[in-house]
Amino acid sequence: MSTRALHLLAYDVAHPARLRRALHAARRHASGGQKSAHECWVTGTERAALLRAMRGMLHPRADRMLSIRLDPRLPPRGMGIAQPPQPPGFRIVG
Repeated sequence: MSTRALHLLAYDVAHPARLRRALHAARRHASGGQKSAHECWVTGTERAALLRAMRGMLHPRADRMLSIRLDPRLPPRGMGIAQPPQPPGFRIVG
């Protein structure tokens, strides 16, 4: 039985149609992420299939892709200061 490992898949795609296809391919394997960066818990076989699919749809000169294996034991780190969204002010007129 193959074990799963945590990978970060990130891409920068220039054309909207290729970007949409890359997003759908990444989300099939993603457990979380946002925009063009996704956390994927995949086996070696699943990772190879995902990378093969992404290579088939991305343009070699115009687009970029990165896949990195992450250590799930390390705590997450953030940079900058997070600001919670502020609700807009409103009035009720009745």
